[in-house]
Amino acid sequence: MFKKVLTSTLVVASLIAVQVPTAPYAVAAEQKKQEKKKRKTQLVGPTVGKKVGKAFELYSADDLDGALAILLDIKAKKAYDKAYVSYFIAQMYATKGKHEKEAIEYLKRAVEPDILNTADHAGGLKLLADLQMQTKDYKNALKNYKAWMDFTGKEDAATYVKMSQAYYSLKQLDKMIKPADKAIKLYGENQNQNPYILKITSYYERKMYKEALKVLETVVQIFPDKKQYWTQLGMFYMLTEDYPKALATLDLAYKQGFLNKESEIKTLANLYASNEIPYKSATLLEKHIASGLIKRDDKSLATLANAWHAAQHIDKAANYYLELAKMTDKAKFYRKAAMLLKQDEQYARAIKVFKKALEKTTDNKGRIYMAMAESYFYLEKYKQAYAAIKKAMADPKSRKGAKGWESFIKDTAKRKNVSV
Repeated sequence: MFKKVLTSTLVVASLIAVQVPTAPYAVAAEQKKQEKKKRKTQLVGPTVGKKVGKAFELYSADDLDGALAILLDIKAKKAYDKAYVSYFIAQMYATKGKHEKEAIEYLKRAVEPDILNTADHAGGLKLLADLQMQTKDYKNALKNYKAWMDFTGKEDAATYVKMSQAYYSLKQLDKMIKPADKAIKLYGENQNQNPYILKITSYYERKMYKEALKVLETVVQIFPDKKQYWTQLGMFYMLTEDYPKALATLDLAYKQGFLNKESEIKTLANLYASNEIPYKSATLLEKHIASGLIKRDDKSLATLANAWHAAQHIDKAANYYLELAKMTDKAKFYRKAAMLLKQDEQYARAIKVFKKALEKTTDNKGRIYMAMAESYFYLEKYKQAYAAIKKAMADPKSRKGAKGWESFIKDTAKRKNVSV
């Protein structure tokens, strides 16, 4: 169960959205801030430049289709002009949305000749990689992210996160760690959770639970207000069978108000029980069954009754077993309730519940009759006790024990001048 929950949580959390520019030249403008490679600055020819200017005017007036129509109609001859117009068209398609295929095709035409000015070439490579991520062409996305870094001489934390995600999508889980670590380093003091989640995902899916656990311990320290990491940390401690730490972690998470799901409360209750703190297990379950967070069904009531029994709150345990018996109409729960009532010296109530158990079963009747005989005996109802013990003797499973009680009941009744 824990593995299923963890897999779902980690994988969903690790997928980040790839953002593309919302206007032409957005990527290029960003790149102008970065260190440029020295290359010859080129300008488009006058004829092409005039048409591009007109297209930009239409774009500025929110006529994207009109701008694209002009750009697509340009018949450039020079290699630089072709690359420049292709880059502009690609950005238009990217801005338009739902045209990733066309944008990618034109970006390839723009960057493959490697003749655009520094900012445009860098922007083209980055945008191409982002669009390839969107279209699930992860192999080529990785290639172009690397090309972008080689060309600009720059590193970018968000890009390393995308590269790690691409490796995840390619099922190259071991390769996720290096770019995730680089992203963590580049984020510096302004840490981002994504590279950590990708590392945890990589380790978890390779069953390297201890390595995943170390990363998650760091994540909880960096992002203490993110409740999902507290619950995941507790689950990882359970996976590595460190139950005391699992309990300590989930107990602290509960005190901070981070546990608000039925499964989480049940897990904490089970940890209390397995770490020999049944009272806390019982009070926790009782509280959240009463609130409605935990469904009041046969499984939850059975667990609650067991917890109160283990905590030596016999009366509470008996009452919950009785509720469970009425809910399920099963003899075993009537018998358990009656046995606990007898243990709690509530003999009259115990006898009534024993009788209900006898109505519901054909098995182990001898044991029930023997327990009834004890209850009658302690109520000094020796005649009824003797009748019950004789029925217990009729069952081969309880005959030996009942025989001892028979003579004891008989002798005690005789001393008390009671006829049995």
